[in-house]
Parts: sequence; C-alpha cells; structure tokens
Amino acid sequence: MDKIKKSKPQYIWKDRKRILGLPITFIRYRMSQDRLFFETGLLNIKGEEILLYRVRDMSVSITMWQRLTGVGTVTIISTDKSVPSLAMRNIKNPRGVKELIHKQVEMAKIAYRVRYTEMMGDMGPGSPGMVDMNGNGIPDYIEDI
Repeated sequence: MDKIKKSKPQYIWKDRKRILGLPITFIRYRMSQDRLFFETGLLNIKGEEILLYRVRDMSVSITMWQRLTGVGTVTIISTDKSVPSLAMRNIKNPRGVKELIHKQVEMAKIAYRVRYTEMMGDMGPGSPGMVDMNGNGIPDYIEDI
C-alpha cells in the first residue's frame, strides 16, 4: 500500500473564534495563499474550505460587546457551492483580516486569470432595459438610439 504524503499548506493567517477575547473554542480559521479554511470540533473535526478566487464580497461588523473584547466578525460571500457564506465570528483585528483576505483574493484572481463582470443598474436579463419585443436579439433600448 502506498503511503499518502501529508502536506500542510503554509498559512498566512490563522485565528480561533474567541469568547470574551480568549481563544478557548474549537472553531479555527486559517488562510493559505489560495484557500480559506474553517474547522470545527475537538474529537470529530469537520473542515470546509473556500478557494479565494471564488470570493465575491466581504464585510466587517463589530458589535458593542465585540468592541469591548477587541474582536469582530468578517463575513465572506463566495460562489462556492458548499460554503456560499462564511461568518468568521469573534476574531482579533477584523478590519486588518478583511484587508489581508482582500489582497489575497485579488492575487488569487490574477493567478487563476479569473474575471467577474457585474451588471450596473437593472440591465440584467429580464429587466425592463433588456426587453426585445421584436425578437431580433437586439434590446429595444439600443434600437431606439
């Protein structure tokens, strides 16, 4: 039987969910150059990961209680099917972590040559601006110009 060689990724950042500012929980967050990891559990460990190039949006929220204990929540929205949203609760330096993740996301998108385009206003399919009444494939608002 061939032995599978275990290779640990080099982590750029890691932290745990904190209670009253202390890392005494079994919820761990880690980030490598191309992935964000989330693990929970002591005996039975469940792990998830998000590829950084799939991250679409990030936000930071800090409640009054979190401010008192020096922590906050960073929420990640991604196009990942298994983890579309990840809220990293009660982590230290949430603003700095968000900026670090943002830089890594941009580097991962460049490395993987990923480009997302966003529609501005309501010009998406089915919106009033994209109506094609005569069926020629050209939206009516363009034909009127």
